[in-house]
Amino acid sequence: MADVFEKLVKDGGPLGQFMKRAHGYFAFPKLEGELGSRMKFRGKEVIVWSLNNYLGIANHPIAREADIVAAGKWGMGYPMGARMMSGNSEFHDQLEAELAPFVKKEDAMLLNFGYQGIMSCIDALVGRRDVIVYDAESHACIVDGIRLHIGYSYTFKHNDIADCEKQLERATKMAEKNGGGILVITEGVFGMAGDQGKLKEIVELKKKFDFRLLIDDAHGFGSMGPTGAGADEEQGCQDGIDLYFSTFVKSLGSIGAFIAGPKDVLSYLRYNTRSQIYAKSLPMIIVEGMLKRMEMIRTMPELKNKLWDNVVKLQSGLREKGFDIGKTNSPVTPVYMKGDVPEATAMVMDLRENYGIFCSIVIYPVIPRGQIIFRLIPTAAHTDEDIELTLKAFTETKRKLDAGEYKAEEIPDMAESGVAARSIGE
Repeated sequence: MADVFEKLVKDGGPLGQFMKRAHGYFAFPKLEGELGSRMKFRGKEVIVWSLNNYLGIANHPIAREADIVAAGKWGMGYPMGARMMSGNSEFHDQLEAELAPFVKKEDAMLLNFGYQGIMSCIDALVGRRDVIVYDAESHACIVDGIRLHIGYSYTFKHNDIADCEKQLERATKMAEKNGGGILVITEGVFGMAGDQGKLKEIVELKKKFDFRLLIDDAHGFGSMGPTGAGADEEQGCQDGIDLYFSTFVKSLGSIGAFIAGPKDVLSYLRYNTRSQIYAKSLPMIIVEGMLKRMEMIRTMPELKNKLWDNVVKLQSGLREKGFDIGKTNSPVTPVYMKGDVPEATAMVMDLRENYGIFCSIVIYPVIPRGQIIFRLIPTAAHTDEDIELTLKAFTETKRKLDAGEYKAEEIPDMAESGVAARSIGE
């Protein structure tokens, strides 16, 4: 009989195989200093494009003051216990009462975490007779939620409405056979490629098929639509979305999440969502901070306007310089390149150490070999100088990549490296 730990330490798993060389630099890096467009990495200032702080609220003086005041009043402990038992408050109810109409739904329910929250909601929504149909590029939290489902599920090709219709036909036959229903799940904005889910087209399929639609709009809430209510507002199809989910992590610079929809469905979820029933309620410091952040979204449109001003400048600048940023129509800005893992890591090092640019990179085994994706997240906190320096850095490092200057035999060992970065603009 084998030791259950043996396989864990043998090779580290798909991502863990690189841990010895990557830890602390490519993985689990430490950004220090005040949250903002410029922070410290390994003792030097870098322009940061890896924070999902779309509206720049995370360290905004108004939000920060609200957090400080709430911490002084309540500390981190209040309220104690699960919300169903002893952790409810008028402030939790108030936040839900403000969230629901903002996203044009009857009711809303707070969730402690986005990842666990949507997993548990999916688990509560569908039974063994029900069928799930979902986009192939759905976030891991959706995939893990579907793993909890003991019934059938069908995947449609990413944003492929014809294939979605095909899978709905299959799902309809299965649901009719089992006596169940159909739940379609997709995203408002896909966090890797930045393209919006084809919500309006999926809603149109309701004329032909009988299903309910749940969207994860973590990247759309606060950043998309005239009022910031999300990708479904942007596409003009809010009435067709049955359940709207988002986190407080992206645009609102906090933690936690919510799901909104019909009042009777939300009443059911309150009493059947296991990650909430058996977990401590959101601390008051988070809830009061979120109330202030919601007020900011409603009364400070300049935050979203500044975000989109920066989005346009960064994305148009990249396109003008010949970079492939795919089909993004959101703030998420992927930059697609060709190269192997050693080349990609060498380019990341050059960007960080010699150009003062810190952004996330996606390489094999997350994507196929020979591909590189740099993922940039513009925010309202970035400046024109940040954008100009970044465009210059990408232009120069892309030239080096194409010229083969980053060719290497293996991933450099940054854990033992003493490479010193130069200052931005040097």
